[in-house]
Amino acid sequence: MSTRPALTLDSHRFLRGGHEHRVVSAAVHYFRIHPELWRDRLQRLRAMGCNTVELYIAWNFHQPTPGPARFDGWHDVAAFIREADSLGLDVIARPGPYICAEWDLGGLPAWLLADESLRLRTADPTYLAAVDQWFDQLIPVLAELQTSRGGPIVAVQVENEYGSYGNDKAYLEHLKDGLVARGIDCLLFTSDGPEPRMLAGGTLPGVLATANFGSRPGEAFTTLATFQPDAPLVCMEFWNGWFDHYGGPHHVRDTTDAAEALDGILAAGGSVNIYMGHGGTNFGWWAGANHTGKTLADPGYLSTITSYDYDAPIGEAGELTEKFHAFREVIGRHVPLPDTELPAQPRRVDPRTVPATRVASLRGSLDLLSAALRRPAPEPIEKLGHHCGLVHYRNHITGPGGPATLTVDGIRDLAQIFLDGHLVGVLERDDPSPTIELSVPEGGAELEILVEPFGRVNYGPHLADRKGLVAGVRLDHQHLFDWDIRVLPLDDLTALPTTAAAETDDGPAFHRAVVDLPEAADAFLSVPGSHRTLVWLNGFLLGRLRTEKGPQRTLYAPAPVWRAGANEILVLDLAAAATPLTVELRAEPDLGPIAAAPQY
Repeated sequence: MSTRPALTLDSHRFLRGGHEHRVVSAAVHYFRIHPELWRDRLQRLRAMGCNTVELYIAWNFHQPTPGPARFDGWHDVAAFIREADSLGLDVIARPGPYICAEWDLGGLPAWLLADESLRLRTADPTYLAAVDQWFDQLIPVLAELQTSRGGPIVAVQVENEYGSYGNDKAYLEHLKDGLVARGIDCLLFTSDGPEPRMLAGGTLPGVLATANFGSRPGEAFTTLATFQPDAPLVCMEFWNGWFDHYGGPHHVRDTTDAAEALDGILAAGGSVNIYMGHGGTNFGWWAGANHTGKTLADPGYLSTITSYDYDAPIGEAGELTEKFHAFREVIGRHVPLPDTELPAQPRRVDPRTVPATRVASLRGSLDLLSAALRRPAPEPIEKLGHHCGLVHYRNHITGPGGPATLTVDGIRDLAQIFLDGHLVGVLERDDPSPTIELSVPEGGAELEILVEPFGRVNYGPHLADRKGLVAGVRLDHQHLFDWDIRVLPLDDLTALPTTAAAETDDGPAFHRAVVDLPEAADAFLSVPGSHRTLVWLNGFLLGRLRTEKGPQRTLYAPAPVWRAGANEILVLDLAAAATPLTVELRAEPDLGPIAAAPQY
């Protein structure tokens, strides 16, 4: 590691080694980028003119279940920071414990939700104990990488946008004291929206306050200065694009408008962190959600798509966009640009279409994928010891026969209902009346409910977003008890057959395609014949598509997941398409119809 002077404050300025310094940073999330591409994305960030990289650290990514946290492989955040150091980049670390980031539960681990009495993001002793054991593992890793020990970390955040959530100063002080006690000696800061109530709730005496916004920098900095009139002006999140939800458009921001706002921040003498410099991908189950309702039970749930392209200057697959070049030109007016050639675009596959053969139904594969748990009533996934996956609930209705109304309360987030193996209806979280009319055979029937959870809420007052069935199931007025429940994380599908299936069960089914490539390269996968799919490439879950809602129609499949020769693509067709499926490999992404990003 290189030796760097610390980042310090001198009235309205930052200093490095006694010289005035301007922080020009951009956000890159190691957990949204395949580790073999970390260096590539950081090189592109440096080429844009940034002297710093900012990263969140997602607690749930490292510790999805209680116990030792992982810091190996993809989870090796220290390796990512050292990679940044090798390119001459300073590092701003934001360890949470809450990060938002449009990431599942804002980075908090789902196992916290198993205890319904626990209050997130407060001085609740149970919550603080969990945070402390996480910080005991994480913070010493970061401490060793600070400038005081020869590393690149120049600043560490205390929580994240806390003033948008609460006002528990004892909680914030506990976090600050815990960082210091575990060895953090670099600059500490908070970040909040540029509104008086947010800044009042989220700031701490003696800790640098920064603001998050995407437009009107003059107004934002004026509000920030009322809280810390003698501190440097910092936009810790300059929102230059936006994220997307299922059922909405793909958000983009006009390049000229974004570049003018960036120039306004820098021309005012401010420092900046561009959010995002490179967005990346919500691989697997990790995408978050928003909720606009007054309560968690109200309509207003909006789940985030797999792509986190964010209309960032560096695209999801490493593209140097028009916005990249515009930002580079703006940055060059205020700080020296690196004297290096711009990186070339990564290789892309030659487009093709391959058939996908049905190999097994999900219902017929349950015993291969998970063991059943017996519970008196339906329970959410968190109380079953899991953090992700589909959830299958089975109950035997004993009768009497005849018409009846099935009511399924607390669906999180989409439920397919089967009676004796036949699909009888689909219910979603925001359905105003979660009921289905049934005809129960004489002698009873087998009731199955397959729940597809989407992202947990990551921002706002409704974070305690448990998944699966969080309430009861009734037949007419009668509660149904005695359930077999299986959580299906689908993290190991090696037991599935690889040849065409003879069975023809209703409902979701796995389909397999094989693609031969001469060499690994980036691709974008589409499954045009299905409305809802999960897609694996060589055993790695790329994410999900909801083509019946949009906007995203292709999944990014990065080159390191491919291999020269045969590649296996598995598709779980959750909507049970009536026609044979195909998988398209494309050289360009399709993120759907566009609309202007909101301005904040």
